Formats: sequence, structure tokens, C-alpha cells
Amino acid sequence: VQLQASGGGLVQAGGSLRLSCAASGRILSRNGVGWFRRAPGKEREFVAFISWSGGRTHYADSVKGRFTISRDNTENTFYLQMDSLKPEDTAVYYCATARRPVLDVRREMYTNWGQGTLVTVSS
Repeated sequence: VQLQASGGGLVQAGGSLRLSCAASGRILSRNGVGWFRRAPGKEREFVAFISWSGGRTHYADSVKGRFTISRDNTENTFYLQMDSLKPEDTAVYYCATARRPVLDVRREMYTNWGQGTLVTVSS
């Protein structure tokens, strides 16, 4: 599976962006998928997870209530809707597939990392 993230850009604080992650090569497994981000000078951190069915989601505390993860299995694509963006959300955002069909926030439990898309939030 190859993942391609897109949708990043420059936005003012308080604005919104929608990131997409399209999978190609073969159908996404029945494991969950997730978004991570790496801010300048920081390690890659968990942002959001969604199960294969979409019935379970989980968010980092820093984005809870502002970000929404979703997926469309018919299109082999998943999304991250980001609202009320803050300058501290500035980072390169990555999508990946979980190694197991359960929630996990550890980056080592994800694979098939996409190349990342840059989100810059100006104050």
C-alpha cells in the first residue's frame, strides 16, 4: 500500500483545512488508520485514529474538539478535517496504516507512511 497525503497549506489562525490521504496499490487492510504530525524541532506525534469501520475514533488532547478524522473505504481514502487552527498546529502531517486492528497511538505501530503534507498556521 502506498499512501499519498495532500491538502496542506498556509492558513490563518482560526481557519480550517481538510487533509486527504489516498491509498493505492491494494485495498487498505481492515486495520485502522491514523494521522501524525511533526512540528519543527519536535518528534512525530499522534494526532488521530479511526478504525476500519469508522465506528471508533481517538484524538490527541491537543486537537480534541477541533479535528475530525473520517474515512471512505469505497474510495480507499481517509481525511482529517482541521478547524479552529492554531499556530501550534503548524507541522508536517503524515498518514499511516495501523499494524493491528486496535487503537494504538505509538508511531512504531503504524506502517505505510505517506510523504507528509505541510500545514502552516499564521497568527
